[in-house]
Amino acid sequence: MAGGRKQRASYDGVVLTCPVTVPYSRYSIHAAHWWIGKALRALADSSGLSHRQFDGFCLSSFTAGTDSAIGIAQHMGLNLRTVDTIPLGGNSGVAAIRRAARFVQAGDADIVACVAADTNQIDTFRQTTANFSRFAQDAVLPYGSGGANSSFAMIQRNYMDRYGVTREDLGRIAVSQRANALKNPNALMKKPLTLDEYVNARAIASPVHLFDCVMPCAGAEAFLVMREDLAEELGLTPVFLKGAIERHNAIDDTVQEHGGWVVDIDELYETAGTTPQGIDVVQTYDDYPVIVMMQLEDLGFCKKGEGAAFVRSHDLTIGGDFPHNTSGGQLSAGQAGAAGGYIGLTESMRQVTGTAGPTQVAGAKTALASGFGMINYERGLASGAVILSGEGA
Repeated sequence: MAGGRKQRASYDGVVLTCPVTVPYSRYSIHAAHWWIGKALRALADSSGLSHRQFDGFCLSSFTAGTDSAIGIAQHMGLNLRTVDTIPLGGNSGVAAIRRAARFVQAGDADIVACVAADTNQIDTFRQTTANFSRFAQDAVLPYGSGGANSSFAMIQRNYMDRYGVTREDLGRIAVSQRANALKNPNALMKKPLTLDEYVNARAIASPVHLFDCVMPCAGAEAFLVMREDLAEELGLTPVFLKGAIERHNAIDDTVQEHGGWVVDIDELYETAGTTPQGIDVVQTYDDYPVIVMMQLEDLGFCKKGEGAAFVRSHDLTIGGDFPHNTSGGQLSAGQAGAAGGYIGLTESMRQVTGTAGPTQVAGAKTALASGFGMINYERGLASGAVILSGEGA
């Protein structure tokens, strides 16, 4: 395998359960701690456990200040055997699953609460952007940060020129996700979006326009990772982790045209015992439509350079032939900071257990969800993906 040693494959004996979404708010008077606490309470309520029975904790948050997972654990009264802060932005959810699963397999924890939450108080997002080099650690530290929009504008311009992609092609992704969001009661975007509206929206950092950008908000996403036998004992519906990959700083494109998924994607499908054609529903990380298109290629649904043709020839809505980002994704449900790396995971869990309600894809039993994060000027540095399965409706 290119890129080095194979990643350990089996996640036997481990399941995910109790997906939680704390409904989003455009702005919030509450600190990140409040949203984290709401997520932990919801996990306790849905599992029938006390939060003090969670003996593992993985946390991702941009706005919890200097409090790492251990500080939050003290505030929330958690009594833990293992704890982890995962500062990987949009790849935090995939990384949390992989780490939590290994904690359980190693006997270091029986029940791991995985939580991502952020607030969006007045000026929070501007401050986050201004301090992004700190969050990305050394990724942009020598240069400072120009903000995500300008960085992705360069990636998008290069990608459009290299592969003949038009804004109409990218707009099909945004429009389909808005149609999905209209069925999601927790989505912030409640107005239909047409392709004309997408194309004619004001420029933010050309060729990035208004509807290419996510809506910052406050909210939380969470789930539990635990021993399979314990979930059965508790009567909790299991979601099985069939395969997972994670890769950092893997690609040396002059300007990003691939993500780290391409290094390990064959192993992901081999481990899961399936192929791209065997996936019922796909949840890609969607900070911008161009990154969605890149992933459709890198995750094996079409060849590199064929992403535009793929979205032209497929229906990406809930009832379509390629159900994608069925909650509306970050582009239409909202991006609650680090929780943006979890939204596809919680939605996937609901899909494969038949509990997605109005966004449910008929017959969905296998889902792929991806993560992508930590952008510097010309690339994202962290990527990952999981394949999940359940018994369906």
